[in-house]
Amino acid sequence: MREVRTDAHLHLWDLAGGGYGWLAEAPEALRRNARWDAAAPQLDALGVERVVLVQADDTRADTLAMQEAATAIESSARSRSGATGVQCVDVVAWLPLADPGECARLLGDGTAMAHVVGVRQLIHDDPDPGVLDRAEVRESLGLLAARGLPLDVPDAFPRHLDQAARVAAEVEGLVVVLDHLGKPPLGDVAEMQEWERSLRGVAAQKGTVAKISGLSTSGRGFAASGALRTALDLALEVFGPERLMFGSDWPIAPTPFDLGSGAGPLLELLGELPSEDRAEIMHGTAQRVYRRPSTA
Repeated sequence: MREVRTDAHLHLWDLAGGGYGWLAEAPEALRRNARWDAAAPQLDALGVERVVLVQADDTRADTLAMQEAATAIESSARSRSGATGVQCVDVVAWLPLADPGECARLLGDGTAMAHVVGVRQLIHDDPDPGVLDRAEVRESLGLLAARGLPLDVPDAFPRHLDQAARVAAEVEGLVVVLDHLGKPPLGDVAEMQEWERSLRGVAAQKGTVAKISGLSTSGRGFAASGALRTALDLALEVFGPERLMFGSDWPIAPTPFDLGSGAGPLLELLGELPSEDRAEIMHGTAQRVYRRPSTA
């Protein structure tokens, strides 16, 4: 039986309009446009049918660009009768969480919410370490929960991992998606113990799921011998496959823009799992968590 695959974490960006300030400190090879035509052949080679584009800048312009890309990709797929490859594209968008009034307005705007299946903010770049505990942000998170939209939390360790668990416990009905397993410090034994403690706290909250993504650039990445298997084994133990999702994190990888350099070793380990567990991680969890909500 053919395995259905979803890439639940992929980035696109166009630097012509500015923004993406974090790229200034990224590897030089990453500081160029991340376009669909570069990603598509690599996704096709993996048999990916659905992609979730994830925001990479706290701006409406970034979200609009992803929405336009999603529409164009799906339209192209429909025009190719019987085509394989990516057929469905959705968006984890940025919303101004510190402005619940504007969040409410955008959530009620069908055009503004086209393709949107989740929300994320680059909280690790926010000068306020307690951003998710602010009253106005909590109000916005309540609006997300009411709409059935999950909150993605990026690069959470060590600054926000415990905070993510608290938010999941305290905002009723909110699904919290932990990107990149919270960014474990692969290769640092002492720090890994602290990460494990915090990860278990997140997983203990019923409304949490995690992405197995971004690990090739987490801590010492794949250079830390056995670290990827250790992280995956713990994720399977505390979340179970039904609360885990695969994501490539393209174009961010040991070799920027080379999807295989980051996803390949992970997919090899996932290939060792029972087919029913792998099916959850590769598609089932994303299908349940990232759903297009009604705008009514």
